[in-house]
This record gives sequence, C-alpha cells and structure tokens, in this order.
Amino acid sequence: MLDFLKRELEKCTDRVKTQTFTALNPVTQRSVQLNNVLATFYPELQSRVLLCAHWDTRPWADKDPDSTKRNNPILGANDGASGTAILLHLAEILAKHKPKYGVDLVFFDGEDLGQESKPESYALGSQFFAKNSSGYHPEFAILLDMVGDKDLKIYKEEYSKKFAPHTVELVWNKARELKLDCFMDSVGYTVWDDHIPLLQAGIPCADIIDFNYPYWHTTADTPDKCSAESLEKVGRLLVALLYD
Repeated sequence: MLDFLKRELEKCTDRVKTQTFTALNPVTQRSVQLNNVLATFYPELQSRVLLCAHWDTRPWADKDPDSTKRNNPILGANDGASGTAILLHLAEILAKHKPKYGVDLVFFDGEDLGQESKPESYALGSQFFAKNSSGYHPEFAILLDMVGDKDLKIYKEEYSKKFAPHTVELVWNKARELKLDCFMDSVGYTVWDDHIPLLQAGIPCADIIDFNYPYWHTTADTPDKCSAESLEKVGRLLVALLYD
C-alpha cells in the first residue's frame, strides 16, 4: 500500500516525500516502522491548504461482534480507504488544474494503532507531522475520515467547532451552497482523531467524519458498505473549496 500510494502520487507531482518514524505496537509490544506520505502541489503559492486522511487500518477488529475475530486486522474500506481514495483522485485533478491555493496532501500512518481509553496512543502519524511542521501555517485544513458510508450523514465534530470554527463554517457554508444534504447543521459527536495534534499545533483543521458507522473496527468494514456517491459528494465539496 505504501508503494502504491507513492507511485500514484508521483504521477501527479514530483514533490512526494515520506516521513518515517517508529512506534510501539501496544499489543505485541514490538517496535514498528510507520510512514506518513506527503505530496505538495504548487509550492510557489504562499497561501496554502492542508488536506489529509489516514491510510493505515486497525490491526485488530476489537469491536467485532464475533469474539473469535477480534485479533484479526480490519480491511478498513471506510475507516482509512475512503478518505485516502478521495485525496488520490483529487491529486489527479490538482495535477491538471491549478487551484486558488497551494495544496499539501498528507496521508497519515498510525492513526489506528491506539489502545481504547488511551487517546494519546492514537493519531501517531499526525502527532509526528505536527511536531515536525513548525512554521507551517495553512489557511485551513480538512481531515477526511470514514466518508464512504452508504448512509452518509456528516455532523459537525465538537473539537473542530471549538478550535477551528472558521474552517467548520467554511465547509458547511459550501456544503449548503452545493445542496449536499449529507452535511448536518449540528454537532453530532466528539472524536479524538488526526485533527487533534494539528489543532494543538495551531493548524485550523476540521474533521469531516461520519462516526455513526456500525462496522467501525470490525471485520465487516468492507467495500459493500461504501458508496461511490458518498465519495463523490465529499470530493465535490473539496473541489469547490479549492477552485470556486
């Protein structure tokens, strides 16, 4: 997957790099190597936007209703692949059409390596990126996570609304303008996700997430639960924010 990610992005920009770091797997207690993948578009533009998603998936299906499957890794068709898929297609669009902003795409590793009840053990790639991005001040940032659900309903996330209110309003106003009825105009949940380390670093990031997903962290998080129409709606929103 890492090779695929880099290969696809390198078709769109010659500015692709990997941030490599290590972390402890809390189950095996072994050190593992993790990799963020960064792709830069139009570096000459000073006004920049950060768009991100996590490309890793949960190494164990700890929420699976079948207890015999809880040590199995999840496929992560929605929780991981959906945001990654949208950003990969957006990279193709960015390569062909110059937007209003310079765009930085970041694919985080280690988002889902954490232990339940220990939020700081999640979002490892985002934590590493934030620590190594001093002086980086994008106009706004958007995190995509679990945006492929067939029954897509995206509520405002509480940390995003509290610490990046202008980004949240930018997103929801654009969704309203585009008549995207999957964006709900109220706060629906509080989620510790890859946006938290970015917010702590002063990057105004909104988490675009549909957290009401019954297959979360189970072996049933498979492509048949996802919808191309849902991906298209979120992708169209990003394109409108970058080009309109």
